[in-house]
Amino acid sequence: MSEQDFLRRLPEAGHSLRRRDRLQHRLHLDFTLLLLLALVAGYGLIVLYSANGQSMDGVQRQGIYFALAFAVMFVTAQVPPHLLRRLAPWAYAAGVALLVLVLVLGIGAKGAQRWLGIAGFRFQPSEVMKLAIPIMIAAYLGRRLMPPSLKHIVVSLALVLLPTVLIMLQPDLGTSLLVASSGLVVLFFAGLSWRYLLVAGVVIVASVWPLWQFVMHDYQKQRVLTLLDPEKDSLGSGWNIIQSKTAIGSGGYSGKGWLEGTQSQLDFLPEGHTDFIIAVLGEEFGFLGVMVLLALYCLIIARGLLIALRAQDSFSRLLAASITFTLFVYVFVNAGMVAGMLPVVGVPLPLVSQGGTAIVTLMAGFGLLMSIATERRRVSR
Repeated sequence: MSEQDFLRRLPEAGHSLRRRDRLQHRLHLDFTLLLLLALVAGYGLIVLYSANGQSMDGVQRQGIYFALAFAVMFVTAQVPPHLLRRLAPWAYAAGVALLVLVLVLGIGAKGAQRWLGIAGFRFQPSEVMKLAIPIMIAAYLGRRLMPPSLKHIVVSLALVLLPTVLIMLQPDLGTSLLVASSGLVVLFFAGLSWRYLLVAGVVIVASVWPLWQFVMHDYQKQRVLTLLDPEKDSLGSGWNIIQSKTAIGSGGYSGKGWLEGTQSQLDFLPEGHTDFIIAVLGEEFGFLGVMVLLALYCLIIARGLLIALRAQDSFSRLLAASITFTLFVYVFVNAGMVAGMLPVVGVPLPLVSQGGTAIVTLMAGFGLLMSIATERRRVSR
């Protein structure tokens, strides 16, 4: 190619890039983030088909959830951050009211009361708080000087503690920890002094015994004991972890092949389509398959942190960082749980485990992330 040809082609390429940039900002979507989310969702459907015993029913149901979730993501992406900040107290109050309603009129299952039924559909209000809390804390701290003062830290902790306790009463320890972490990470990114972090560490250590004695239920204590010695009750409480580690270990480097896993296909692995789906992935696609999924998650997290760094104000920066960190906590807890390094607390693998409310809530959060990413263009217009 001659120099003249190169110079003629360069403006055409630049025009194409500018046109794509205008399109994604007109739609308030981040195409890079959207592509990564779609890849994880597609990968998850492939694994879910095998985890569901090669049944299309679960895949079709999950596809409907994804369609709804992506639609919700598009809607939330249209909400400008300044409007979201004004709506934060109302969203928080509505979430707390729903949690109280669960304790009074909630639907029970397997010894827990976590759902509300509306027009024949069930949804889990605690999932709403995974967004309502970080939005509320980011709105509160975003209007104040940083790092936050002791007064503002105490108010923020109180805002986090109220819904966390209500969720623990359902009881749902796993979700309560995730909800608490989504709010606490906002405080962390607001620039907490190391002294406060040290005090928090001491308080956490000191609260272990009271929590064990007076707060945790027997089945929750059993999960911790099972983590320490799963072989003690290999046919009972330790069965899930033992079968999960067996499935992951048998997959080796490249796996047994899609639909060829024995632990999942012969139903040795309980909850293979929900909490333990990464064990199905590890058995059939091996170490390589798991690393591909983790790489996609890492790229999503990196994109989210980049959006947080480029955010226009403190509120947007704190909220974007919290949404991104929530995804990291989901992946870390689920992978650690399935690998036998953390207690089994019922945390799904994002966009891969079968589920409805969790997927919609997660995608709504990514819609807010895209709104923050396109805020610079809105301001410059």
